[in-house]
Amino acid sequence: MDPQARIQELAQRLHYLNTQYYQHDISEVSDQEFDTMLAELNTLEKAHPELALPNSPTQRVGGTVTKQFAQATHRYPMLSLGNTYSEDDLREFDERVQKGLEGAPYGYVCEQKFDGVAMSLAYENGNLHQGVTRGDGTRGDVVTANVRTIRTLPLHLHGPGAPAEVEVRGEVFMPNSVFNDLNQEREQNGEALLA
Repeated sequence: MDPQARIQELAQRLHYLNTQYYQHDISEVSDQEFDTMLAELNTLEKAHPELALPNSPTQRVGGTVTKQFAQATHRYPMLSLGNTYSEDDLREFDERVQKGLEGAPYGYVCEQKFDGVAMSLAYENGNLHQGVTRGDGTRGDVVTANVRTIRTLPLHLHGPGAPAEVEVRGEVFMPNSVFNDLNQEREQNGEALLA
């Protein structure tokens, strides 16, 4: 298949999968399968920049904002981490780090990947002011009321030296057992299951 046709095919498929996942909570492929298609598209676009589509899935971060919540613009874009599934990709990443740090010492910390919802929490004068999802990286859904129900999340920052304004970014997730219970409840209520 020629590069232009493959780019169009991958872009169309990835747009469809993004819509299913982010707007309908339907996951039709594994994360690895999705990431592999996205990586192939990215490689093709780098090799043939003149063929890259202006609305390519490689130019987006996260999902879309929904109509059921108010939206907010992030003060700074919420970017996404890259994925890798090969040792060669890790070596290339390490080479870029070495080059960027110009010989300064460095190390790595590895953690398990949690698949949840990327969240930005804004605190003002020590109080939780706003919770916003990543959305498209520039704008996200305001979910402050939902965030306030998370028992392990501090609604107030205590202690001396708390800044007047601070933004905390992270991933909101739940254990599989809680997620399965939620889906069971949704199924009993005739609601769509979450992906």
